[in-house]
Amino acid sequence: MLATVPQSTTTDEPACPAPLTLRPVRRPFGEVDPAAWDALAAANPWATPFSSWAFQRAWWDAYGANAHEETLVLVPADGPDDAAPVAIVPLMHRHEVEPRDLELHTTLRHAGGSELTAVPADTKALFFGASYHADYATVLTAPEHLAAAAEALADYCADGGDPDHPQPWDAVDLRRLRTGDPALDALAQAFGAREIDHGWTLNVEPEEVCPVATLPEGATLDDYLAGLGKKERHEIRRKVRRAEAAGEVRLTPSADPLADLPAFIDLHQRRWGADGLFPDTEGGAQSRVFFRRLFELFGPGGALQLAFLTVDGRRIAACVSFEADDAVLYYNAGVDPDARELSPGVVMVERLVRRALELGARRIDFLRGDEPYKYEWGAVDETIQRLLVRRTDPR
Repeated sequence: MLATVPQSTTTDEPACPAPLTLRPVRRPFGEVDPAAWDALAAANPWATPFSSWAFQRAWWDAYGANAHEETLVLVPADGPDDAAPVAIVPLMHRHEVEPRDLELHTTLRHAGGSELTAVPADTKALFFGASYHADYATVLTAPEHLAAAAEALADYCADGGDPDHPQPWDAVDLRRLRTGDPALDALAQAFGAREIDHGWTLNVEPEEVCPVATLPEGATLDDYLAGLGKKERHEIRRKVRRAEAAGEVRLTPSADPLADLPAFIDLHQRRWGADGLFPDTEGGAQSRVFFRRLFELFGPGGALQLAFLTVDGRRIAACVSFEADDAVLYYNAGVDPDARELSPGVVMVERLVRRALELGARRIDFLRGDEPYKYEWGAVDETIQRLLVRRTDPR
């Protein structure tokens, strides 16, 4: 079945091109041209570094044993299978819950907020690729092609999904869609139009919150802090002054993130221990591969940054962040618990805000989770959505 999006014409303008029709082609991730992938991600204003080829490649290199890849490229209906894609839908399939998810850090974490619609653990589900560790996801294509891409994906699912897999999907569980992303509306419309005929149940529901702090255009750090509550502003300034009294305070991006990665892992583990990403387990080993591949693929000086907070030359904290066009995304961190009197977490975020202002960013995105510290910086919840399609007929 083909997906078509009609385009209107008027007598006052030249004739519009024929309606766009796309068809899905299963193409292994490793056979997709990285430049084509990133060009389509860049064409969607709602895409983030989580949609980049480098992030997705690093994820598959680390966690490929825990899910089945199901990348879809959408090509013109009248073109060959190996035509340049008009859109890409990064997909994977697996059971909703696998026996070793907790051990391998592959649970689709949901912290607080509204209850999600329950799905049986043995459900075979289609997810966006890298869903465990990507805070945002979307369809990779230009805005004018989103409707056609969504229609093609819905048709693919109506036909049972991966033709090479013996079992059709039980659920399409697309998460991490940002509120306001036109891809969400396009997907909901496409799946909703087929809901009755195919015996599906469609839900669109809030999945989690991502607190985001807005930085006033052209603001200084004092301007930004002035917009916070009196108590929060006082505490931040007090803790920063105390750290500065102990020596020079610097948040310095690493010039060689691969060489410095063990130092970050050490700080992370000193803070989180067995609950962190890098314990001495199989799951910890996968996390190490993931972060190493991230820095190998993004390269030094790119969108992915590793920075260390030092006081008087002593490393007391480190953070991993993404620097996008208009935002700094605070992805992960580690701190030295022996330096707690210097409030390394607060001081590091303060220095990160300074850097964001220097870059001209308008947002500090604290990503998924409603941890209290995020709101001390004036962050406001932005919701990510889940689009869930379930079969109501037995397979």
